[in-house]
Amino acid sequence: MSDTTLAKEKLAADFRAVMDDIDSLMTATGSQAEGEAKALRARIRERLDDAKERLLDAQHEAVRRAKAAATATDDYVHDNPWQAIGVAAAIGLALGVLIGRR
Repeated sequence: MSDTTLAKEKLAADFRAVMDDIDSLMTATGSQAEGEAKALRARIRERLDDAKERLLDAQHEAVRRAKAAATATDDYVHDNPWQAIGVAAAIGLALGVLIGRR
């Protein structure tokens, strides 16, 4: 996994943890709310639920895109094995040159 992917997964996990903490806080303070506080609590609950749903949608979309990219790459490599080998060799050569310069 790349550093970007790991960072995104950590951010999503941290966001879920914060949302869970807010959810617990909202549940714990629910019986103490009166009047305007109840309305504010309801708005926060609605926004929290919306954020959770959007996060899940984003995760599903990311998984779908990753699977599509993997399938497309696999199909390309099977259809064009020599070109894939050439591209891999060129990337390896470029990385070797860059590492050798340090």
